[in-house]
Amino acid sequence: MPIALSGIAVSKGIAIGKARVSQHGQLDIVEYVLPSEYIEDEVARFKHAIETACGQLRIIRQQVPEHAPAEVVSFIDTHLLMLQDEALSSAPAELIRQRRCNAEWALKLQQDALVQVFDAMEDPYLRTRRDDVEHVVRRVQQVLLREETQGILHESERDEQRIILAVDLAPSDMVQLNHRNVAAIITERGGPLSHTAILARSLGIPALVGVPNVHQYVAEDETIILDANNGALLLSPDEATLKHYRARQRAATVARRELFKLKDKGAKTLDGTRVSLHANIELSDDITATKRVGATGVGLYRTEFLFMNRESPPDEQEQYQTYLNAIKRLKGLPLTIRTLDLGADKEIVPGATACTNPALGLRAIRLCLKEPQLFLTQLRAILRASSKGKVRLLIPMLTSVQELTQALALLNQARGELRREKKSFDPKMAVGAMIEVPAAAICADLFAERLDFLSIGTNDLMQYTLATDRLDESVNHLFDPLNPGVLRLIHGIIKAGHKAKIPVSMCGEMAGDSRYTRLLLAMGLREFSMPPSSILEVKQALLGTDISKLQRKLPKLMASATPSTTAIELGLISLQ
Repeated sequence: MPIALSGIAVSKGIAIGKARVSQHGQLDIVEYVLPSEYIEDEVARFKHAIETACGQLRIIRQQVPEHAPAEVVSFIDTHLLMLQDEALSSAPAELIRQRRCNAEWALKLQQDALVQVFDAMEDPYLRTRRDDVEHVVRRVQQVLLREETQGILHESERDEQRIILAVDLAPSDMVQLNHRNVAAIITERGGPLSHTAILARSLGIPALVGVPNVHQYVAEDETIILDANNGALLLSPDEATLKHYRARQRAATVARRELFKLKDKGAKTLDGTRVSLHANIELSDDITATKRVGATGVGLYRTEFLFMNRESPPDEQEQYQTYLNAIKRLKGLPLTIRTLDLGADKEIVPGATACTNPALGLRAIRLCLKEPQLFLTQLRAILRASSKGKVRLLIPMLTSVQELTQALALLNQARGELRREKKSFDPKMAVGAMIEVPAAAICADLFAERLDFLSIGTNDLMQYTLATDRLDESVNHLFDPLNPGVLRLIHGIIKAGHKAKIPVSMCGEMAGDSRYTRLLLAMGLREFSMPPSSILEVKQALLGTDISKLQRKLPKLMASATPSTTAIELGLISLQ
């Protein structure tokens, strides 16, 4: 009888192969005091290590295959930018001088400080970017300690299908793994938004993360099975189990081939309802993946990366050129740009103090209204870009109509400035709100009266409604899209949009989970936005849906105290 371990399935699929247990362990960093005459030599040693680490990443970047997803190069480029940022390239040198300590210790101190900044960020995606800091610092530390940065797979294993087990994996590790010869990835750390999760989904590699102490249970070269569809790792499988999963693998291969045939097929349900399937992107390079799966546009363009890892915010021209580049690459497809959704950390607003509870603090539209010049600069850039393509403006984290009134007043101010300067913009550019706070969800009708569209941010809406941090392993089992309170809020937002005759989209993770596609269609959702890797599965689900039949079942679900069970019984959700 196989032994089963559970984890968080972040990239679907089934894999059978021999285990390769990564030996990447903790680096031994100690502090020692240097004589004054050796301080500058130590600074020079540190700077040489930074240059060496940059050189290593540039070589790895050149090894990325041309057909690889854009995310692979984006993450490596992010690490290169971080190594060149003063927070890592200069601050440790000053610590060496101030404390007369060795470079390894100075770098460790700076890493700890940067990790604290990321841990204080409310946005779950950005909070997991602390991984970037740790991966980059580890590479520099390995240079300083003269440790070899060997690949996880040995050369002799390049032709074998291996299931990789590791504490964590950096983007550079993922490139060097050569994904064609890796059957699956299992890590002890990580969550749905970690680098490992994002890259595994992009590369189509089955992956399981958050499996505590997995290396203690799995022996090198042991045959194991990963069922990433159900979040299970099976050890010591018998022949019957192997036969069962090999059959499932063959069926999945056939299903994948059929899935890609849907790329150019219109997104229309059995009863003839057309549905928009947009993509969520962070960087303009993500548009490559968006077009590869036939997305109908971009429903969420996160602009936060423009503002991070720099001393001062980007000016209007830099933002305008960035948005313009995305518009050109979309070639006529719509682009929804979300305004800045970051907290008032020291990278964005100089002199700002850390928030005791960032989830409930000064972030997103609250920060933008407190720093109107920051907001106006972005609004001007977005307005100017709107004259070049189909652009929509999306305002995050609104909690009251008063905030919306202030935001629209600043938007009108930006329009007036551009008119006086004779700079073109689309005067009819659609403006919408992210409905992600329960207060806004309950009053969605009031927002719908004043806006051109609504967008449901299910990640934050669920977090605030359920008082649950989905990245906290002790409570993330409570993070349930089928909680009756969550379902009623979502349904209420959609109904408010329909009553006001404006579109309602959804851009949270729930939109990209094909298990919920039929349910959301029955609720009236007609515009989905999700990671590009999820689009074809969602399209497959909606192509086989007759909305009129499902809508008759919806009242019973909404009245149920146990909607998870009821939704399955009614056929409103699928099990996989």
